Amino acid sequence: MKKVKDCMIKMNDKIKKELKESGNLKYRISESMVDEIRKITEIIIKTYNKNKKLVVFGCGGSAADAQHIVGEFMNKFKLERDALPAIALTTNTSTVTAIGNDYDFSRVFEIQVTGLVNENDVVIGISTSGNSEAVRKGLIKAKKMGAITVALTGETGGKLNGLTDYILKIPSKETPRIQECHITIAHIICGLVEESLFGKKIMK
Repeated sequence: MKKVKDCMIKMNDKIKKELKESGNLKYRISESMVDEIRKITEIIIKTYNKNKKLVVFGCGGSAADAQHIVGEFMNKFKLERDALPAIALTTNTSTVTAIGNDYDFSRVFEIQVTGLVNENDVVIGISTSGNSEAVRKGLIKAKKMGAITVALTGETGGKLNGLTDYILKIPSKETPRIQECHITIAHIICGLVEESLFGKKIMK
């Protein structure tokens, strides 16, 4: 029984530690990155006011985050509203595997960008390390095509430094913490975009 109890105590301590780390990191962001988040929000609002769209991509957990973010914009976040045009370049497995097979996986977003992105769209590339070659090539192509580019990364920015119009570098090296902050920031942005475009009629 003592071993079981000790195990429970250690697990509880670990849970508290993880939650505090996540909360502390978000607090740091609230003290240092608010202006950057607001600027990106304003750009997305302007983009939608021009009848343009949002395109998002990433690999692994960031692919799931890309799909999550697009789902919030396309369906609804908190408000009853019309869909906001948004595309995740990670969902069409036939396209993704065809490009990976016929060319190279590093071009999986670049080639899709060529066919789907228009001038003045907002394109968001997500990479916790900032070193995903597929994300890097996709963002470079999007910028060449006249899109507004945004990178979501970890603290160093990696290879995405200097490549995009905007970059949000989460001040951590821990992938889970970075991903938690990426989705929190995306939720904040989506909520602000909704309020700006559709008012404050909260979903019942």
